[in-house]
Amino acid sequence: MMTVNEVSKLTGVSVRALQYYDTIGLLPPAEYSDAGYRLYDDTALEKLQQIMLFKELEFPLKEIKSMIEAPDFDREKALTQQIELLTLKKEHLENLIQFAQQIKTSGVTPMDFNVFDTSKIDAYTREAKKQWGQTAAYKEYEERSNNQAPDTKKVAWQNLMLLFVEFGKMRQNAPGDECVQLQVKKLQDYITGHFYHCTNEILQGLGRMYASGGEFTENIDKAAGSGTAVFVAEAIESYLGTGVRSISSSDIH
Repeated sequence: MMTVNEVSKLTGVSVRALQYYDTIGLLPPAEYSDAGYRLYDDTALEKLQQIMLFKELEFPLKEIKSMIEAPDFDREKALTQQIELLTLKKEHLENLIQFAQQIKTSGVTPMDFNVFDTSKIDAYTREAKKQWGQTAAYKEYEERSNNQAPDTKKVAWQNLMLLFVEFGKMRQNAPGDECVQLQVKKLQDYITGHFYHCTNEILQGLGRMYASGGEFTENIDKAAGSGTAVFVAEAIESYLGTGVRSISSSDIH
């Protein structure tokens, strides 16, 4: 565990900003010490990395909160974009350094302003924002989230985790067993009913995310038992490969 001051020194994010992130529910600490001090674990630091990524992409904090809390948040995609954006910025800075060194060495100021051009960075940022902020699933999630009371959101997430608890009780079964497949259908319908329309494509992406080893994997396994996240991912793959056409909504009641 790290204190808020240690996290600030490690990340460069001010203590005041970290306290504000906690206040608005963007980055709550993992727990509080007996003296009431904020404490952060590796999962919280991983989440902070994602927040810092989207700040680089110039998203408002409110939008960042909605996106990283969305069930279809793709951590791997976000990291790929982070690498690409930082690479572009690195190239831009290297060009500026070379330009300044040229002026210093030659004593001549060339009338070339292309080195100050940030159009590639700007274009990439716009495209990333478009991908995250304009998908139908994100828009639907954001609209529903904005219209819900905090207690309603909390209950929706709690009930979602209860579905994973049920999966955890089924781990002795094969992923393709009928009871497991019915639970996948129940999960898909629940996400559609409470967050956004969960298509088969989105469901597949969710399954892969559950098993990716990130925050979702840890949360699912913590609530439902070690290995549950991977089991759910395997069940979803089975469901989409063989069982999706044979299960109707009425079968789960």
